Amino acid sequence: MHSSAALAEQFDDLEQQHESSSFGMWVFLATEVMFFGGLFTAYIIYRNFYLSAFEAGSRLLNVKIGAANTAVLLCSSLTMALGVRAAQLGKKKLLVTFLVLTLLLGLAFIGIKLGLEWRHDYLEGFAPGVNWTFHGPDWRHLELFFCFYFFLTGIHALHMLIGVGILTTLIIMAGRGRFSPQRYNPVEVSGLYWHFVDIVWIFLYPLLYLIGGRY
Repeated sequence: MHSSAALAEQFDDLEQQHESSSFGMWVFLATEVMFFGGLFTAYIIYRNFYLSAFEAGSRLLNVKIGAANTAVLLCSSLTMALGVRAAQLGKKKLLVTFLVLTLLLGLAFIGIKLGLEWRHDYLEGFAPGVNWTFHGPDWRHLELFFCFYFFLTGIHALHMLIGVGILTTLIIMAGRGRFSPQRYNPVEVSGLYWHFVDIVWIFLYPLLYLIGGRY
């Protein structure tokens, strides 16, 4: 693809276009940091108020499934980074391959989280407002923990679904030869989004699964 074809008319050159695209994504991610930061702050405040109940709730989660999903996301970050590099080098087949691998890993994460872990939590009666059957000691505060658990992981899963949609679009575009060493911005900024979602999970995993230890 010729460089002039890759340059949008509102920009003076490719460097300005690239910087504007990256800056726009960083501004968007800054708003996401504030959004998740507010949720994390609320969670930490209530965890400090009701620590024993939140520790008990954490021990009811399946830490092995959480660890497996963490590994899946770390692998997806690697394949996404390799995809961005392939786009920069103009290697179409490698780009499509790495994007497909990232997509499959993202779908694996969603399948494990929603189809396996959430289903198990629901059947065990740990779904507040839907199927809550636990009435042991301090159950109201335990229910609050699971409210945070489903809300935080649900918002994260929604971001993953959005990422899956973005990856699907990129795969179609890459297959049609829409990217080149002169125009790879969409892949790069999508990679920033994907890495951000992965980082959010890196915080969610210890906050939800690892508080209070295991015994």
